[in-house]
Amino acid sequence: MRIASLQKQSFIDWEGKTVAVVFTKGCNFRCGYCHNPSLVLPHLLDSVNDISEKEIFNYLQNRKEWLDGIVITGGEPTIHYDLPKFISAIKKMGFQIKLDTNGTNPSMLKQLIKYKLIDYVAMDIKTVLEEDNYNKIVGVKDDKIISKISRSIEILRNENISYQFRTTIIPGLHTNEIKNRLTEKFRTDNYIFQEFRCGTTYNNLSIR
Repeated sequence: MRIASLQKQSFIDWEGKTVAVVFTKGCNFRCGYCHNPSLVLPHLLDSVNDISEKEIFNYLQNRKEWLDGIVITGGEPTIHYDLPKFISAIKKMGFQIKLDTNGTNPSMLKQLIKYKLIDYVAMDIKTVLEEDNYNKIVGVKDDKIISKISRSIEILRNENISYQFRTTIIPGLHTNEIKNRLTEKFRTDNYIFQEFRCGTTYNNLSIR
């Protein structure tokens, strides 16, 4: 699996837990406001050497008494076919796992839950579940995007796993009407709005 970096300690990526954060390379979305463009843009992916899985495992092995869990984020982790094998090795060390995902790989999500490889899922909901609106924000054309997102939502709602849905509010894109519709859609879920933070984004770097 292609790993870009390891944040060795974080107190904010999983509420109430001290964690390490693994950033995978590559994503199937091109969200203009993405704050990790170096993990998305093809011409930047190879500008930094990959971190080996062995290096990750060695670090975690020596931090068992100091960390509560591991967060796997990206990029989009579920585009990597060997993600289950990677997570399984970490689980065997006794760590809990949180997965950050955009929800476009429901079959992978189902597999990870079925084999108890993950303990918590944070899934990004980009906007209301309408193809044109969604594709506009994620910067790709996918006529199956809503069915995949909807399937992942139902998996999380129906399986015995803790989860959170979250939407980053982008000025000019998320109107009050859209926010109200999202609030109603996810009123029975653990759902939050996240504030957009200015900084280096996909849009900034993709035009260079």
